[in-house]
Amino acid sequence: MSVINDLQALTGLGQALPMLTRWSRETPTTLLESRARELPDHPALAFEDQRYTWREVDEQANQWANTLVTRGVNSGDVVALLMDNRPDFLFAVHGLGKLGAAAALINTNLTGGPLAHAINIGRAGKVICGEEHLDAVLEVLPELTTLDKGHSLLVHAQESEPEQSHWLERLNPAIDAAAHQRPPTPRARRKNDLFAYIYTSGTTGLPKAAIISNYRALAAGTLIAHLMLETRPGDIVYVPLPLYHSNALILGWCGALATGAGMALRRKFSARHFWHDVRRFGATRFIYIGELCRYLLNTPPAPGEHAHAIKYAVGNGLRPDIWTAFQERFKIPVIREFYGSTEGTGGLINREGKPGMVGRLQIGQALVRCDQETGIPLRNKRGRCLPVAVGDVGLLLAPILPIVGFDGYLDRTASQNKILANVFHRGDRYFNTGDLFRRHQHDWLSFSDRAGDNFRWKGENISSNEVAEVCNAAPGVLASNVYGVKVPSTEGRAGMAALSTDESFTLSTFKPHIVKHLRGYQRPVFLRLLCGEMDSTSTLKQQKVRYRNEGFDPDKTTDALYYFDGSDFRQLDADIFEKIENGECLIR
Repeated sequence: MSVINDLQALTGLGQALPMLTRWSRETPTTLLESRARELPDHPALAFEDQRYTWREVDEQANQWANTLVTRGVNSGDVVALLMDNRPDFLFAVHGLGKLGAAAALINTNLTGGPLAHAINIGRAGKVICGEEHLDAVLEVLPELTTLDKGHSLLVHAQESEPEQSHWLERLNPAIDAAAHQRPPTPRARRKNDLFAYIYTSGTTGLPKAAIISNYRALAAGTLIAHLMLETRPGDIVYVPLPLYHSNALILGWCGALATGAGMALRRKFSARHFWHDVRRFGATRFIYIGELCRYLLNTPPAPGEHAHAIKYAVGNGLRPDIWTAFQERFKIPVIREFYGSTEGTGGLINREGKPGMVGRLQIGQALVRCDQETGIPLRNKRGRCLPVAVGDVGLLLAPILPIVGFDGYLDRTASQNKILANVFHRGDRYFNTGDLFRRHQHDWLSFSDRAGDNFRWKGENISSNEVAEVCNAAPGVLASNVYGVKVPSTEGRAGMAALSTDESFTLSTFKPHIVKHLRGYQRPVFLRLLCGEMDSTSTLKQQKVRYRNEGFDPDKTTDALYYFDGSDFRQLDADIFEKIENGECLIR
């Protein structure tokens, strides 16, 4: 089987490499124009009841470009885009591309200070926003320091009629009346020119703007499309993820551009409607991320969940504790996992569909020993990093080479903080992924944790991810979020698990499960039984910051709290909390 997969991978790579050479002369927008000429009537984009061919997508982008150029958008400009998933999001991105401008893709969950920060650091002269986010932008308008004078807030309003003002203009009438022909191009765009800014999640601080060049967008999309999705014209890739995220825009849409396959969108992910969408769009592939598969697995069995044409599911973050169950329940022929960051210099791919693995360590990449709490690499007396052995956990580093550059962030300091020098030899440079992996036989890697999500307790390193996988397997647990919390008069941080559960969950079954599967120092000391849904980002990555900050203080949450007293889990109320804080109730 591995020989067959290797041959298939070589075939896919053989198809991708000539295209990568071509993409060095293309941009995502000029490639769209090529698709409109080569595959004018092939399906390109589906959303709700709307369907667009490649020619129609290009014509819509032209209408956006002709509208924006008369509003003063020129080559080299940056325009912030804040809009829920819909075709106009892509029309706007390519409309800007036709003018030599670029989009700063704003996370639609941002409000207040973080929203103003994201727009300002992208040096956006204008903001295009969907009507659903108009109030959020108006709230921070006085804080936006980079906007042009005149109409700088351009609203795509489908259902309402926002009041026109000096700052604000509704775009829809102008777009509908604009010409379908391409406007004159100000200048040829190069592969290293800016395609878009994609922002980090900002879960541990304010968002950072990652620089996405034309070539980076097309290269990543091409490799995933050929090596992992294996699409061709006529295939439909279902993407229920937000377009401001790289998995949707780069891997989904730029991958579709690379092969001529179509893409189907949903405004926001819905576990209840997922398989209905897959069927009505005729999807043959889908892209997942984070806990999306767990959400689907937690839904009650429904008629039609097997009646689909999916051949490949491709994504990252599928945990090994549900991989096989998900694949078997929904009859997915092949699941392919990959690892990579938006701004990074190297990735990992698991084409074989080996459950729990993200791929094999590639030539030039390194897995090195580090302090697993801080993520700081350990070095020998000569100042060099130390590779980890099979079975151990280490920090993944990817080489920075002329052919695999690191474009970084707009923030130069943030860019420098991601670079490690003199790792194995004087003068070498590596991109620090900030992620920890366990090394297995034959250089297979499985994800362990984000550096900093690990913690020390009783002198031992605890992987929050490994503990979460055990908790997730307990009866009645739908999802768990594990983190470390400070306890007075103790060293390190005690483990705490926030649990999303169903009606079958009981502490009497949970306790023996974790006692059986976890060592004493690994077992959660505190439990938080969530009343509502688990905190997560819009891309379904779990948020730990609020839970960690609230800790086990009953005054900071209405969720039920418990602590382990050495023999059993006990209710944690204000009186017990005060005793723990005063050292009167010892935590073992």
